[in-house]
Formats: sequence, C-alpha cells, structure tokens
Amino acid sequence: MRATTLFNSIFTADHENRVAVLCDQRRITYSELRAETIRVARLLIRAGLGPQERVAILLQDSPEFMSCFLAVQSLGAIAVPINMALIHVEQQAILNDCGARFVIIEAAISGKLRTDARNTLQAVEVVITVHRGEPNSISLSGLTVIDFEDAPLGDLEADFPAEPSADTPAFILYTSGSTGEPKGAIHCQSDVFYTNDTFCKQVLKLTLGDRVFSSSRLPFAYGLGNALSFPLLNGCTSILCREKPSPEIIASIFQQFEPTVFFAVPVVYNLLLECHQKNPIDCSSLRLCISAGEALPPHLGELWQKEFAVEVLDGIGSTEMLHMWMSNFSHEVRYGSSGKLLDGYSARLSDQNGEAVPNGDVGNLWVRGESAARGYWQRPDTTAATFVDGWVRTGDLYRCDGDGYWFHMGRSDDCFKSSGQWVSPVEVEAVLLRHPSVHAAAVVEQFDANGLPGPCAFVVLHSGEKEVPSRQALAQIADESLPRFKRPREYVFVSELPYTATGKIQRFKLRERLRRACARNLNERKESSGNLRA
Repeated sequence: MRATTLFNSIFTADHENRVAVLCDQRRITYSELRAETIRVARLLIRAGLGPQERVAILLQDSPEFMSCFLAVQSLGAIAVPINMALIHVEQQAILNDCGARFVIIEAAISGKLRTDARNTLQAVEVVITVHRGEPNSISLSGLTVIDFEDAPLGDLEADFPAEPSADTPAFILYTSGSTGEPKGAIHCQSDVFYTNDTFCKQVLKLTLGDRVFSSSRLPFAYGLGNALSFPLLNGCTSILCREKPSPEIIASIFQQFEPTVFFAVPVVYNLLLECHQKNPIDCSSLRLCISAGEALPPHLGELWQKEFAVEVLDGIGSTEMLHMWMSNFSHEVRYGSSGKLLDGYSARLSDQNGEAVPNGDVGNLWVRGESAARGYWQRPDTTAATFVDGWVRTGDLYRCDGDGYWFHMGRSDDCFKSSGQWVSPVEVEAVLLRHPSVHAAAVVEQFDANGLPGPCAFVVLHSGEKEVPSRQALAQIADESLPRFKRPREYVFVSELPYTATGKIQRFKLRERLRRACARNLNERKESSGNLRA
C-alpha cells in the first residue's frame, strides 16, 4: 500500500486550471479548490486541532465539504462525515461515539446543538459554522463558535500536508444502520487509492472530459468515492448538489450540467423512470450508469437500458471495504447479478460452520482486499467478529455461477426457510416488481398461528391503484413465477417502506412490525378465551 497524501495526488500542476467542481452556479478549478483546502487547514490549526483528533463534518454535498474533508486529513487528523438526513438524536449519537472535539456544520442546522449542548455533547468544544455569506448570529452556550468564512488563520507547518503511514487513520465512515446501530469503520488514505486503482480504473475508466454526478451523498462510502475521490484523483469534474436529489432535481442537473457518469441506488432509478413517464428526462449525455446499495432488480436495469440506451452496471461494495469489489462491466452486463470479482480482491462462500460450499450453492460471502477498514471505532468485539484473518464477513448470501458472475441472494439475517427451503427476499421482490401496479416491495419472514415461517410481502402501490384487485394480481404473478414455498402468504399494503439514507430497505423494522401484530393477536385470543371461560 502506498503512503502518500490525497492532497498531493489531487492537486497536481497538470490539473490546476481544470474544473474540479460544478455546484449551483459556481465553477471551481483545481487550483481554487487547493487554495480553499489550505485556508481551511490554516483555520483548523488556529482553532487548535491536533493529530488524530476527530473532526465531524455535517455539511451538504458542496465544495466546502470537499475542502474540509481534505484539509482535516492533510493535518493528520481524522474526518468524520455525518449524514445530514439523520435525525438529530442519531447525529448526536455519532458525535459522542467518535468523540469529536470539532464540528464543522451548516449554520442553518447548528441551532440543533443549542439546547443543553454542554450536557448532551460529551466531547464537542469547537463549532465551525458555514454561513455561505449570511450574517453570523450563532451562539452556543459553553462552546466556542467560529465563522467558517471569516475566521483567523494559523501558519502551516513545514511538513504540510502531513505524510501518513499506510495504517494512519484518516476518516471514519458510519454504517447506514440497515441492521440497527451504526458503527464507525476506520479508513486510511491508502484505502482511497486502492479503490481508485481497482473499481475506478477497471470499471469507470474515467477520462479528463468526464463529468460525474452521484445521487448518493458524500458522507457515505459509495458517494464519497463517486463524487470526491474518483473524479478528483483522475482530473475530471464532480457535479455537486446541496438539495435532496429528488427525480425533478436530478432531471434538472442532467439538463444543466450534462453528466457523463451517473451513480444511484435502485430506488432512484425506479423513481426516475416513473418521472420520465410524466415529464421526459434527457439522459443523452450519459455514457455510463452505476447502481449499488442493494441488488438491482433485473427488469429495472433492462427497462432503463431500453428507455435511455445506457447500461446500468450493478455491483456490491460496503462501508467496511470503502467501495465496490464486484461489478458488472460495460458490454458484459448480466442483469440480476453483481457482476464479477474485481482484480485485487478475493472472495469466498462458506456455510454456517465456515466450510466452503460446493460450486453453484448459496453461501455466506467473505471478501478480502487492501481497502478494508482497520476495524470499527472503539468496538473491539464487533471488529473481531467482522474482520477475521484478513477477511471481512459481509453478512450477504451469494452464489457464483460457472461464468464467474455473482448473484446476491439477500442478507444472511434476511433470508429464511419456508417449508424447509431457503427463501431469498430479493428473488420474490423481483417477481412482484414486474407487476405495473407495484411501486416498491419488501419481503420478510412471517410466522403463522402454528409458528411456521413463510414469506410476507409489504407492498407500496402506485397512486390510484386499489388493494383488492392488486392483491389478486400479485397472487397470480407469484403463482406463475414462484414455487409454492416462495409465494407470499400475505400482502401488507403500506404507503412507504422504511429505508436507510443509502436506499437500503430496513427489513428489521418490518419484521418488528409483524412481531408486534402477532403479539397483539395472541393477546386478543387469550382475552377472548378468558371471557368465554368466565
């Protein structure tokens, strides 16, 4: 692994006059972004930042996010991006978990820190507010407040940017919480270079003329690679959007900035296709589309390619591995698969006892590569359970076919047995999503009155669709496409599904809903039985 700095690798003489960022109406060159990163570093020095201290970043996708993220690492400190979409209590939990003394935050939301800041934030001492030209009137009791745009600056040390070792922590990325409690994966600058040398070089093959846009945000591993490290390390342009990337906002970005590479999660591709039916979206500038976060339903990729004449390359990555280690490749797409293993990574499938499964069978996916995190922040037990002898337990169930394509069969804690046979929620959902009435679907395990497991489907219908005929239609398509043990026993119609901020379905919340309903029914039966006996 190389020991060099992102700062020196991004800000080279060859790229200084090229456009690094397009955001709002601003065109920021690499030279301008470099100067701003140095200014932020000087601000942090004056504020008293020391090596390996954590700096939390609560900023919208913006040039300010980029300059802060790079400046913190250039000083040998640790950047901690925090998802802006999280509720305040969740953001506060991350702040306390990482022990950040410094917070760089949008002024518009800094008021959330005002109430009992000293009592609820255990380590925070310095709050740097980004106003974007608006007057600074923020006052936080017990905390030092610094204006990002107009703060005194310190002097850079002679060794700036600080040269890291291959194992020097540079940033902590918190998992999206698809199974509940977020955990902070510790990454080094060398991990960023490794993902650039693997996924970016092998799959994206970026050129100087590329303009990339990611609807997945910068605080996530997927978005961080898409919109920061990949474009900036390759001298091309990153398109940033402060607003929540709704289909209408994405369509306007396509029209205004004409991206050539687009990154999203499956739910976003689905929303864009729906939007396109009402108001056509111009995707003519795109040469490449990437999907991750959850398995891309085959029909969705096929429909997108048919509609816009651009392939969608699905793949799999994780916060623990920083980015993708499997992917489909241009002109070699096999929809329904996560593609092939990238050069530089190893993968294996094992059963519950850790033994290798026969070729073609479903097993627990383990992955190995030099972009792996050094563990979870202050969680030795969880680290030991996930990072084992150089391998990372992904928690995903996969199978690999004879051509080397890998197929996602669900999470190890999502798959379940029905009539003694394994059911993959992903497979059942893909069938239900074929029906034109269905907007979204999620399948989880449900137990009948005898305690026997079977599939239950939570379904979101398109506006105007009725439940009764839709239930009949879904039962018919399930009967035609699935063996009996995989067919949902019940359809629960809901207005929306619970998602993480990265677009993953939070199935544990759906399972909990079913457990509560089952408990209520059991209590009602007991009360009814008691009344009869009385």
